[in-house]
Amino acid sequence: MSTADAVVVYGATGHTGRFVVAELRRRGFATVVSGRDAARLEALAAERGDVVVRPATVADAGSLDRALAGAAAVVNCAGPFAVTAGPVVEAALRAGIPYLDVAAEIEANASTFADHAEAAREAGLPVVPAMAFYGGLGDLLVTAVMDGRTTAEVVHVAYGLDSWRPTAGTRAAGRVSRQRRAGRRVRFTDGALQYHDEKPSQQDWLFPEPLGRRAVIAEFTMADVVTVPSHLAVPEVRTYMTVEAARDLAEEDTPGPEPVDALGRSDQTFVVDVLVQADGARRRATARGRDIYAVTAPLVVEAVQRILAGEARTTGVASAGAMFDAADFLRALEPYLSVELPRPPRLPH
Repeated sequence: MSTADAVVVYGATGHTGRFVVAELRRRGFATVVSGRDAARLEALAAERGDVVVRPATVADAGSLDRALAGAAAVVNCAGPFAVTAGPVVEAALRAGIPYLDVAAEIEANASTFADHAEAAREAGLPVVPAMAFYGGLGDLLVTAVMDGRTTAEVVHVAYGLDSWRPTAGTRAAGRVSRQRRAGRRVRFTDGALQYHDEKPSQQDWLFPEPLGRRAVIAEFTMADVVTVPSHLAVPEVRTYMTVEAARDLAEEDTPGPEPVDALGRSDQTFVVDVLVQADGARRRATARGRDIYAVTAPLVVEAVQRILAGEARTTGVASAGAMFDAADFLRALEPYLSVELPRPPRLPH
């Protein structure tokens, strides 16, 4: 298979990486699989039969350069992103190609914005962190709700998961994040990330069906606190997680996701409910779907497809909502997501 204009998936043998590879091939993209484990990459190639293997490690810049040579874009699926994002972004900039990742780590995403914005802008290349279920989907929903507006008082993003079967990668990323925070919790308030030692609290959130009223952990902070305020003037971004899902994540013996259909998806379902308050108006948007890891694949591959088609709105480091027409992007995901966006009247301008 020719690798001209191929998309490289770094971390291709991981749980989410395999979904991304399958979605790229389904859409007809030539695909290069990369990562540190050559044997696992070869096994994936033998299974798929239509991908090229290029092993690489973030500790070896030369190997990353060889993996990205001649490619059209790179998608980083290898966590912890605190370790991988910087080297792979830098390799993408050296190769002159767009970079996207699926990072849910708050500090890793903040570092991508802080450390690579100038270089990406000067190179005229799109760099899109958190182009995933956490960070990307919420940002798209919020941006669609804002409908061209750039300021709001408060943004709420509530994650209604009926369960959470975390992957090994999710657990590893969580450990790295806790270490970076010295065990503290984080919130986005007064226009900045703030670290604190307050205990988590619970409240009820009335989700649309099929979840309905559920207890949630307030300030269960996710990557939306980085992506949303990166391009919208919002001093408060609050995120919530259903108690059942938070408990699953906290328990060490919770099993990982198990496939239950031909696409390899688990039976876990979700509702992401966004509420924006601005100038006394409240508007809501909701997305429903299945398997938080599997749905990341169409999110990031749709982004790749739009960037390569010249449909990106900007260059440099930007979130999903800043990079794309949010409402149109969400409508394109309808085969994978059920999305409800607000109707007029619009928020006051």
